Amino acid sequence: MDGGQLCVGPTVSFSDASVTEALAATADYIWIDLEHSPTNFESMVNHIIACRACRVPGIVRVPSGEIAWIKRVLDAGADGIILPQAQCVDEVRHFVNACRYPMQGTRGYGPRRSTNYGRVGNESYLSQANSETFVVGQIESKALVDNIDALVSIDGLDGVVIGPYDLSGSYGLPGDIDHPTIVEAIQVSIDKCREAGVYVGVGMGSNADTAKRWHAAGANWAMVGADYQYMVQFADSLYQQIRQK
Repeated sequence: MDGGQLCVGPTVSFSDASVTEALAATADYIWIDLEHSPTNFESMVNHIIACRACRVPGIVRVPSGEIAWIKRVLDAGADGIILPQAQCVDEVRHFVNACRYPMQGTRGYGPRRSTNYGRVGNESYLSQANSETFVVGQIESKALVDNIDALVSIDGLDGVVIGPYDLSGSYGLPGDIDHPTIVEAIQVSIDKCREAGVYVGVGMGSNADTAKRWHAAGANWAMVGADYQYMVQFADSLYQQIRQK
């Protein structure tokens, strides 16, 4: 993300880790979704293993900021973690705190895969975990945009990702992500993140023009569509072409 090129990756929602293995060869990272998919914890672990085998970061969006989710996901070896649906800055601050070991935070100690099953010593692991775990808050509410300066000032917050659809709903414009008010809110969020040195991403469908648009506006990274979208959109297009007379 520091190189100036947009960092792109898909949402993975299917449980089969072969999906991650197949997409990892072309993606910059994999977004493993636990919020809007039926993926269970064991399947998530398999996706993380596939990411490691393919040498691509695996970032998990948890269903909520509950401590139990944070600990289990990070102890399983996720390279990053995303908090959705935050409604206030304090909620994000508590999340970040729970993702960092003392003295930066209050994360409980109990890693497995992330220490290579105990082969990595505590001194090197603890500092590495605090410095390299990518901790992200998702902007999906007007309240966070209104308090963006406080949000980007949270110590230990590495990144922010904007969810345009839920954000539009919080402004009373559900689904109207191209409304000037929503576009302005996204742009303000991007600008403030860049000023603060926080990596800013945008979630979107599988559309190249949208990704290029927000990259030009300053986004560092993007979640560009999902596994099921790739499959369905390609199949629909291909079969339509075949059936045309």
